[in-house]
Amino acid sequence: MSAETPETPDYKSTLNLPQTEFPMRAGLPKREPGWLEHWARIGVYDRLREKEGRTPFTLHDGPPYANGNLHIGHALNKTLKDMVVRSRQMMGHDARYVPGWDCHGLPIEWKIEEAYRKKGRDKDAVDVVEFRQECRDFAAGWVDVQREEFKRLGITGNWADPYLTMDHHAEAVIAAEFQTFLMNGLVYQGSKPVMWSPVEKTALAEAEVEYHDRQVDAVWVKFPVVDFGAHTEGLSYSEKPASVVIWTTTPWTLPSNRAICYGPSITYALYEVTSAGNDNWAKAGDRFVLAEALAEGFFEAARVLEYRFICGFADASSCGEFVCAHPLRGTDGAEGEWDFDVPLLPGDHVTDDAGTGFVHTAPSHGDDDYQIGQTHGLPMTYNIEADGSFRADLPFFGGQYILSRDGKKPGGANKAVIDKLVEVGALLARKRITISDAHSWRSKAPVIRLNRPQWFAAIDRAVGDGQDSYGETVRQRALTSIDELVTWTPKTGRNRLYSMIENRPDWVLSRQRAWGVPLTCFTRKGTKADEPNFLLRDPAVNARIIEAFEAEGADAWYQPGAKARFLGNDYDPEEWEQVFDILDVWFDSGSTHAFVLRDRADGTEDGIADVYLEGTDQHRGWFHSSMLQGCGTKGRAPYRAVVTHGFTMDEKGMKMSKSIGNTIAPQDIVDQYGADILRLWVAQVDYTADHRIGPEILKGVADSYRRLRNTMRFMLGSMTDEAPLDTLEMPELERLVLHRLSELDVQVRDAYARYDFAEVFQAIFQFATVDLSAFYFDIRKDALYCDGDTTRRRAARTVLSILHARLTTWLAPILPFTMEEVWLEVHPGDDSSVHLQDFPEAAPQWRDDALAEKWARIRKVRRVVLGALEAARRDKAIGASLEAAPTVHLDAETAAILEDVAFEDICITSAISVSTEAAPDGAFALDDTPGVAVAFAQAEGGKCQRCWKILPDVGHHGHDGVCGRCDAALG
Repeated sequence: MSAETPETPDYKSTLNLPQTEFPMRAGLPKREPGWLEHWARIGVYDRLREKEGRTPFTLHDGPPYANGNLHIGHALNKTLKDMVVRSRQMMGHDARYVPGWDCHGLPIEWKIEEAYRKKGRDKDAVDVVEFRQECRDFAAGWVDVQREEFKRLGITGNWADPYLTMDHHAEAVIAAEFQTFLMNGLVYQGSKPVMWSPVEKTALAEAEVEYHDRQVDAVWVKFPVVDFGAHTEGLSYSEKPASVVIWTTTPWTLPSNRAICYGPSITYALYEVTSAGNDNWAKAGDRFVLAEALAEGFFEAARVLEYRFICGFADASSCGEFVCAHPLRGTDGAEGEWDFDVPLLPGDHVTDDAGTGFVHTAPSHGDDDYQIGQTHGLPMTYNIEADGSFRADLPFFGGQYILSRDGKKPGGANKAVIDKLVEVGALLARKRITISDAHSWRSKAPVIRLNRPQWFAAIDRAVGDGQDSYGETVRQRALTSIDELVTWTPKTGRNRLYSMIENRPDWVLSRQRAWGVPLTCFTRKGTKADEPNFLLRDPAVNARIIEAFEAEGADAWYQPGAKARFLGNDYDPEEWEQVFDILDVWFDSGSTHAFVLRDRADGTEDGIADVYLEGTDQHRGWFHSSMLQGCGTKGRAPYRAVVTHGFTMDEKGMKMSKSIGNTIAPQDIVDQYGADILRLWVAQVDYTADHRIGPEILKGVADSYRRLRNTMRFMLGSMTDEAPLDTLEMPELERLVLHRLSELDVQVRDAYARYDFAEVFQAIFQFATVDLSAFYFDIRKDALYCDGDTTRRRAARTVLSILHARLTTWLAPILPFTMEEVWLEVHPGDDSSVHLQDFPEAAPQWRDDALAEKWARIRKVRRVVLGALEAARRDKAIGASLEAAPTVHLDAETAAILEDVAFEDICITSAISVSTEAAPDGAFALDDTPGVAVAFAQAEGGKCQRCWKILPDVGHHGHDGVCGRCDAALG
């Protein structure tokens, strides 16, 4: 520049550049605790309860166990619940959330026992009330820890007054709910096989069992036939011995055998061994009855060299004529123990997929076995003690254990049985195989099916409580509730729970433990369980128990003199036994609807929750037990909707395991990224299925967050609350944004109502990054930065304010910390919070479908223009798009649409021409947008030193080096 030419002024300071203190870097790990303090200080949750005239909406919390730090499943679950509660509140409800904890049962008791074992203490030597107090203290400590961990995730709720199943009132209500079952005739004592943990010495619910592979001994055992029956002449036992061959993976159950089952549709035959090795257990001349389809496999396992087919049977029912002897029958030293006939009985559970086609049946150790035993009057056996050992007086096997004391290895029971079978010549083959077997999910030790006296709730007896609108029995009421009263997200949840309840047996209520609510009932001494006067059913006795529990908790049951205290003057304590089993912990949690929804001031009028939300495992857990319990006491399900989420896997789709080292702790994510990133991951996954998390996935989530934060930062820097422009005065581009907001308002509310948080976030994120950042903001930057007080600029700033009010509230349930920060940038104040707001309503006049259709066509043309500009940039014909002034060739109809549109602003060029003439050769076009072509041309004129547009009038105004628009803005 020559000395004589005055310098062009620096106009940067005259631009309306964005002004905001909202930082680009979020710093969430450090900043989020400040928002938690802010919410606690202003009492957001309590202030929301003060809003009047709102319809209550209650998500009832499925209680986690208070026995350890949170894992990623807890974080997913509680975050989903929080999104439900926050979104329902902001849609106009009084959305209540009372967090709760499951404080009773084996998970906590097991922890105390582990501590005892390390110190060499004997639990049985400790006073039961003292032991229970240690359990109570342990649970209370973890409640405090987990409460703070949940709060750190931004979970809103009544943290000051949660519910605990160990609170005195809760224990009183749990006992009262049990007594309702008792008084309605649903409680009975029975002796049937239950899932039993020998290590923990207690019955387990199906929900407390998980399945793992383990190696077991499979054995093939012969049961000598003592009578072939009338239908098999010529095969008499006295002529030539034969045996029915069974196969089992639980040799320890053979001393309890009482029958053999055959499959009614299976074809059976008699075979004879013609050649076998000298060391074989199967000998030449032995005859065996087998399923034809499995004979070859058996002889291979038994290492038989040659065998021959003797004869088949007319049909499987011929086997029903057979009578066998127990393999240990007549063994010296066991006189009378196994000297009984073993009948062959039909069983639909018998298949010819594996084994021999015959199933050894011990009614004390299997569900199918038990049902067969009940049908045919087979006696039950009591050979196994609570610790998994054979009873001391059982010949040959007394005192042998099924498992080692820690449950990690087999005990001596299987080996002892197998060795005895070899000794008496009953074993034909053995093989080590791997099976999927039930294990306790706490001790991780295998569980067995064991016949122990237990307390059950009958689910097929008429309840007789007058609440028969949905059925007379618990099962009928549950199945009706599933189909008529409950909505399911996803819908497959309905099928899962329906099938489980349709096929489940009676509910095993009793546990042989100490920490929990006892079965508050008494049995008459000298009577049997099936006698009418066996159980005491007295409302006055029940009332005394409940009154004591309300004041003292369930410990009152264990205090000296408790039996006489509760029986009162009407009954002689010497005539009654006090039951000391405790209730299944699932009965505890299944009863929570009564002491939370029904009894609390922040509960519900009818004691029914609007929604339960838990993982898929709760179809056999809390959803299931709550359904049964509610149907037994309320006559219906205690919930109107069930939302189910899947399990969290690592990035490779593998189950998380500490032993593998692929777990991710929520606290680690919070410390590195912040809770909002963890919450955003929850919002982005399809939670209804199993989903993944890991370092790379979290990096992608953090990138999405940064892009969204950029959008918010631009919006905050340019918006205003001053002198908003009326919608009808706005340019079409602003009205288009408002139209999109009206569409989003419907979509967001609907998706939140359907619990589809992924749809909510994706819709908002797509709008923020595509419709706003890449389109509207990109176009309007010029007007916002360079215009004076024009209608266009005022309209844009008004729209930014409208966007702020909606985006912050729509996203607040997902990103509560970040949206609070964005909100307070505009609405500062000690009492201000986005979480006190509702979703703003969309004005009806914003909806303009015709305008949206017009601009959809305009955006298609714009896309072709942008493609042409990018091609020119690649060819180095231009650097910035403002250096271009292309001509767009269109048909007349499309050209007419652009007549009242400043299309150069839309395309961010300095000028643009529209022509209806044929496009010249070489014009840029896109295959998917026919009828649009762009001929590139350089913009002509000077470059405005303020807005950088290249225009012919630059330099012809009062201010040096600017265009007319900028000159007017400068005044």
